[in-house]
Amino acid sequence: MIRLGVNIDHVATVRQARHTIEPDPVQAAAIAEKAGADGITVHLREDRRHINDLDVRLLRKSVHTRLNLEMSVAAEIVDIARKLRPDQATLVPERRQEITTEGGLNVAGKEKKIKSVVECLKEKNILVSIFIEPEEKQIAAAKNVGADYIELHTGAFANALSLKLVEKQLNRLSRAASYAKELGLGVNAGHGLTYLNTKLLVEAVPEIEELNIGHSIISRAIMVGLHQAVSEMKAIIASAAKG
Repeated sequence: MIRLGVNIDHVATVRQARHTIEPDPVQAAAIAEKAGADGITVHLREDRRHINDLDVRLLRKSVHTRLNLEMSVAAEIVDIARKLRPDQATLVPERRQEITTEGGLNVAGKEKKIKSVVECLKEKNILVSIFIEPEEKQIAAAKNVGADYIELHTGAFANALSLKLVEKQLNRLSRAASYAKELGLGVNAGHGLTYLNTKLLVEAVPEIEELNIGHSIISRAIMVGLHQAVSEMKAIIASAAKG
């Protein structure tokens, strides 16, 4: 069964809009787990625009499934991750000006630096995933630096505006996932996934082990509640995986 990692960053985004104490990401994580989430994902950004240091410390103590920490390769964040010891760390690119992560990490262009970070994390028994574009050179580089998983960036698929483009991107993701499996890497995927497009992805790319979804679930939760929003996404994934 494909795991669902629920990204709760935007619960903290709402909190930070008023710099208050609610809504609480820790409470949101507990609700998501009760609704069937297989893991909780948070991105501790260098500018702390949503999730902060206290959030990740409390989540490390309270999450009962798996805590996936999205993070840059900045030394400060690596040190925090080594102390925190999440179940998994997902290395992502990060720019201060971006609204959200805009693309995959260029592992092929920074193998020495990224390998050092991977080794530092694995010294603390942290599984390492790397968020990359569905390209063979990036997948091979992720293998070379010692990653356990890759997370395929699904943004181009999610933003495709025609059936032809959707099929092109699904084929691209399918080829990438197959290649990663051949190299012995686990395959995760995420970015821009919604209640409308997730089924297509799961049916086309059976190698996927985990989907990390945030914005769409939190948006849906505003209308129907977080428990129902998570349950609905789990049902879509389960139905698609059965074929």
